[in-house]
Amino acid sequence: MAKIRPFRGLRPPRELVTQVASRPYDVLNSEEARTEAEGNLRSLYHIIKPEIDFDCTVDEHDPCVYERARMNFEKFQKEGWLVEDPEPRYYIYAQTMEGRTQYGIVVAANVEDYMEGRIKKHELTRRDKEEDRMKHVRVNDANIEPVFFAFPDNERLEQIIKEVTSAAPEYDFTAPDGFGHHFWVIDNPDTINEITEEFSHIPYLYIADGHHRTAAAALVGDEKAKANANHTGDEEYNYFLAVAFPASHLKIIDYNRVVKDLNGLTPDQFLKALEKDFIVEDKGAETYRPSGLHNFSMYLGGKWYSLTAREGRYDDSDPIGVLDVTISSDLILRDILGIHDLRSDKRIDFVGGIRGLGELKRRVDSGEMAMALALYPVSMQQLINIADTGNIMPPKTTWFEPKLRSGLVIHKLSD
Repeated sequence: MAKIRPFRGLRPPRELVTQVASRPYDVLNSEEARTEAEGNLRSLYHIIKPEIDFDCTVDEHDPCVYERARMNFEKFQKEGWLVEDPEPRYYIYAQTMEGRTQYGIVVAANVEDYMEGRIKKHELTRRDKEEDRMKHVRVNDANIEPVFFAFPDNERLEQIIKEVTSAAPEYDFTAPDGFGHHFWVIDNPDTINEITEEFSHIPYLYIADGHHRTAAAALVGDEKAKANANHTGDEEYNYFLAVAFPASHLKIIDYNRVVKDLNGLTPDQFLKALEKDFIVEDKGAETYRPSGLHNFSMYLGGKWYSLTAREGRYDDSDPIGVLDVTISSDLILRDILGIHDLRSDKRIDFVGGIRGLGELKRRVDSGEMAMALALYPVSMQQLINIADTGNIMPPKTTWFEPKLRSGLVIHKLSD
């Protein structure tokens, strides 16, 4: 069962929140972070992307960059740009995109739950990315940025969310990308105890987004436990920062592909090769969006096409084989285009659905890419089924939007 607890959040005063809050470290590069933080000493980028404080020739993984993160984190606290709450609390964090709002509970999640599989993952992690985030957690002795969890819907927790959010939020602002962010502090002891109790009946939490941050936070916590001869399991380092959303609140959007060439085939030969495994329909110049599972949208040579996988080309009883990302990876990218490793092949790139199908068309029309493929998005239930069966999704399968804003609350690993 999920073991969570409240914590003494470190967070900005209300009047500074829009100056401190930032996008997550991994959705923009160093130059973009420099631009966004320009003229703003309070931007969290000075902690999560501290290379912006150096000349652009300094490598972002240089030890001096991690040390600058620590120094900046201390400065933020000394200057009162981040202030610790006096008692352990939970928080509600809501995000609004295109008129839809999703509500998450900010908790301290348990390291042992991750190590023993009660926090379930659906993606592989890369050790180099884990190590980068582990260094960041170690040097700051804190989880600066939250991870993004889902949990099976719970009626009482839904009621608590509604009760808490009926009051005015502590933070309420619209970020430059147009997404709304709303934040409430839960300081009622009875409500805090009830949240802890309700989560104790939830068997699993699911990583929706932030697999590397989750792994890094848990591994550092595990390191600290092994290094402490008097370890009890109750220390703050046994927990890490997460925002947990009811699964029904979340919507996965499409994660699409663009390919540089047709592997030596002409467009006509490529279309002919597709007919073995797909029903191919010419949709003309008007943008075509996938209509459902096993239907794909392709842009090639100034035209949109519908590709519907033929019966028998996939296995509905296989949680991985049934995924459209698997069908397209195997039958199109591998078998026809010769792309075998989505993680390393330079002939393919990936475009989050938040950018729209127009971005696919633009990249093909520009001559940069030869073909674009749009996929019907994975459902939350598919993600949960894959995690529950111990399977791992293929690379670049899920895209969650909006992303969690960093800097609304931070979790320190020392009491």
